[in-house]
Amino acid sequence: MNVGDKAPEVLGINEKGEEIRLSDYKGKKIVLYFYPKDNTSGCTAQACSLRDGYSELRKAGYEVIGVSVDSATSHQKFIAKNELPFTLIADTDKKLVEQFGVWGEKKMYGRTYMGTLRTTFIINEDGIIERIITPKEVKTKEHAQQILNK
Repeated sequence: MNVGDKAPEVLGINEKGEEIRLSDYKGKKIVLYFYPKDNTSGCTAQACSLRDGYSELRKAGYEVIGVSVDSATSHQKFIAKNELPFTLIADTDKKLVEQFGVWGEKKMYGRTYMGTLRTTFIINEDGIIERIITPKEVKTKEHAQQILNK
């Protein structure tokens, strides 16, 4: 997915087993953020930044949706532990990460493996991707401000 592309209507199934659709957020901009794993330091910092900036993001017309390949159960625990006010999509079949092109090769400690590349897509009120914050640009501890400051 690139800037100018229309985001898919069906985004996936959230932690409550509900189908999340683009049309559920008519008239709002969506912060669709992909992250590697629940309860890891970087992902927790990013989620907490978005939690802490949530009211400001909402005032600016944004709704936040997180996506990882973790299970709904894992998401429920992550939400409860960090008091997250937004929904998380359990993309266990990797459909959305592949559709958005954020499932790729990663390297850590000399090991190469496939995983989610931390990426945020800002989708406008018409469902068009208007901004992409790439893995190299995402600042986990100040992600909400990063989105608001454009």
